[in-house]
Amino acid sequence: MYLPVAPQVVARTRFSPPTPLRSGCLMVPEAMELLDGVMQERGKSIAMVAITGPGDPLATPDITLEAVQLVHERYPAVKIGLKTLGLGSEKLAGDLARAGVNYVEMQVDGIKTDILEKIYAWIRPGLKTLKVGEAVDLLIREQRNGVSALRFHNIEVTILTTLYPGLNIDHVPKISAAMMVLGAGGMALMPYAPESGAEVDMESPAPRAVQAITEKARISLPIVEPLLLDQPGEAAGSVTLQAPPLPRPTGTRPNVAVVSSNGIEIDLHLGQAIRLLIYGPRKDGLACLLETRDAPEPGTAERWSELAAVLHDCFVILAASAGDTPRRVLAKAGIKVLITEDNIEGTVDVLYGGGKKGKKGKSH
Repeated sequence: MYLPVAPQVVARTRFSPPTPLRSGCLMVPEAMELLDGVMQERGKSIAMVAITGPGDPLATPDITLEAVQLVHERYPAVKIGLKTLGLGSEKLAGDLARAGVNYVEMQVDGIKTDILEKIYAWIRPGLKTLKVGEAVDLLIREQRNGVSALRFHNIEVTILTTLYPGLNIDHVPKISAAMMVLGAGGMALMPYAPESGAEVDMESPAPRAVQAITEKARISLPIVEPLLLDQPGEAAGSVTLQAPPLPRPTGTRPNVAVVSSNGIEIDLHLGQAIRLLIYGPRKDGLACLLETRDAPEPGTAERWSELAAVLHDCFVILAASAGDTPRRVLAKAGIKVLITEDNIEGTVDVLYGGGKKGKKGKSH
């Protein structure tokens, strides 16, 4: 059972497309209401509830811990897992264990800076995107410390590694050996597969190469199947709680607000918004940029209710990520927050009933 309650994306590889608009993020009360319904119907068949996306659950620990605690309180016999890149895992290990987490799948694609620099397009540990070299050094430290901290708190850890030919595939045995020393219990190997809209495209690894590297990695860690998939709806027997359908314009709320640093891509956290781009239909019905509006000053308790007033004619805000509090406040005011990292033009077009248009944006 998958609960998509994590709104903040912390990284993207050069081989992955921007987060699609369809990857809706549920607020915790919505997720629990839907979860209760599914558990009533097929609770005996649910072995694990997984916190997996559309962002990284450790990027918003308050949201994740609230969801884990509620699941554990209501369904104490069900295991709870999460999938993460590992940023913040050392600091949060004790809290996760006390809340009820049993299992963590951590994405580890390398333990050397020069390899990870070739894999990641960007990494954003907080609200600020770091230079890739600096960010991957931080990632390596956080993953090493995180695995050992999670194991100290009796949380099972499986390492998930994507096999990129020519980049990290020959490096996998070293990853396996290092993670074994830190206490990981198994390793899942996923051959790279090209994705539409990605910045970089290359061939998938040959089956013979995958088999050869699997045998070498198995010397240190058992090779297992991943439990938590990037596209969980495709897993046999799994259930993903889907967000409601995309919001649509109304007579009183015909416009879309966008958070962007450059006017081309949706690439900022809502909390970073200084001003918002307002898109809406022209007289001929086509959506276009109408104006910009200043966001309320940060740091005040009323900021999000003030923002709702500023966006009185908007039905949705597009942002790269957003916290649970603004999403709740804005939702009560009739404004949905959608998490995506695509280009503005194509995404706005989708909200007005069109198809994706324009060039794909590259996140920075």
